[in-house]
Amino acid sequence: MAKVYSQDLRERLIGAVEAGQSASAASRVFRVSRSTAIKWAAHWRRTGEVPPAIPRKRYRWRLDEHEAWLLALVSKEADLTLEEIRDRFTAEREATTCVNSLWRFYDRHKISYKKNRARRRAKAA
Repeated sequence: MAKVYSQDLRERLIGAVEAGQSASAASRVFRVSRSTAIKWAAHWRRTGEVPPAIPRKRYRWRLDEHEAWLLALVSKEADLTLEEIRDRFTAEREATTCVNSLWRFYDRHKISYKKNRARRRAKAA
């Protein structure tokens, strides 16, 4: 995952660029990638502001809005696959999501569907 640099580092790098140093040279001094320094400098030139150090947001609340519906669905029909749940969610709730998000939602709620022993594969004789 990408590293979030501190606001102080961003301000010092922009200060060096403002003082006349190139973004590439400043990237070597402050030990950030060249492309990152160039993007920060471009943002500063465009807006006059140091780019904010905002961490990546997680969107888990999107499915939490539909928590009651999703939990009711699996309580009625416990053997639905995640793909089937996604298709119903898209059709009935007029929203989109991916299978991975559904898996994480149900995992947070400690809901899983396990096959019973009778359905397991036979062992070699």
